Amino acid sequence: MSISYKLIKSCPETGARLGELRTPHGVIETPAFMPVGTQGTVKAITIPELEEMQIGMILGNSYHLYLRPGVEIIARAGGLHKFMNWRGGILTDSGGFQIFSLGGMRKLDDHGVTFTSHIDGSTHYLTPERITRVQNMLGSDIAMVLDHCPPYPSSYEEVRGAVERTTRWAWRCRQAHQRPGQALFAIVQGGVYADLRRASAAELVRMDFPGYAVGGLSVGEPKPLMYETLDTVVPLLPREKPRYLMGVGSPDALLEGVRRGIDLFDCVLPTRIARNGRVMTSQGYLNIRNAVYAADLSPLDRQCSCPVCQGYSRAYIRHLHNAGEMLGMRLTTYHNLFYLAGLMQEIRRAIEQGQFGRYYREVGPKLSKLYGGVA
Repeated sequence: MSISYKLIKSCPETGARLGELRTPHGVIETPAFMPVGTQGTVKAITIPELEEMQIGMILGNSYHLYLRPGVEIIARAGGLHKFMNWRGGILTDSGGFQIFSLGGMRKLDDHGVTFTSHIDGSTHYLTPERITRVQNMLGSDIAMVLDHCPPYPSSYEEVRGAVERTTRWAWRCRQAHQRPGQALFAIVQGGVYADLRRASAAELVRMDFPGYAVGGLSVGEPKPLMYETLDTVVPLLPREKPRYLMGVGSPDALLEGVRRGIDLFDCVLPTRIARNGRVMTSQGYLNIRNAVYAADLSPLDRQCSCPVCQGYSRAYIRHLHNAGEMLGMRLTTYHNLFYLAGLMQEIRRAIEQGQFGRYYREVGPKLSKLYGGVA
């Protein structure tokens, strides 16, 4: 079975769309948020817990899995799904973000990237062809092309160079891709320069990929600039194919992305902040480590129906975090993922009922006020 996307319903007032992404490992209702499982696991969460939350797809990172435990071991296990005992969909990133985030540990040229391993200092040369073969061996449902993601701010010339390199690498990935049933998505780059975004989208759409991602956002630019860039890019992408906004996970940005026609999102934000005691609630962020919650026997969020909020108090969860107990991180992580899964379900319902325009006008300003500072 190969990847296919079915557009079910569109919002007549906005670009929001309800769809189904069919994969060899199930159907993902879109728009959807994908938790990040960089090392083949979503940190602090078990597979049954992800299934309880009805999360249909997670993200794995080819670069990290290539380094540890190694793709040969995962391939011998029958692929990443079997290796981690996950029956849902998996999207693997190519390592393009590591070009951005590991600037001091890599050397970039037109043919590929030389990385110095953060684990043991060993040197690895990854080309578009090699990272595509790695993803073929991992057996993810969706693989990503190797791209060059420039930081913000970058000069026009720097970003233009990244766009040209990304285009060449996308074609090489497409030529190297060999796994039946696995879809290879392209990544539109161009920073915040509208003409470069248009040029990148035009070249990649001409190559006719099964799906398209918008990369190079949520890398430090102001949110209004991110939304303006999406306004430029999304209308250029094929209506009948899935659209993926990389690295975005704050509630307000998810809603704004949906409004502009994005189908898939991923981000480490909900799990990373949870491990530091920061949780998402109907009243905004809450830092459970603060002393004010030491004797607070109320749940994290009175409006939340997750098992954490139904069974544990703020005082107890604060105690666990401050005592360094692993359960504390697990509880806050579960709550954050449940919150985002519920938000996406609410958004899908609004589109299905033909009420997204009204929903956006009512909920958008509140989410912007509560969560506007972090993408």
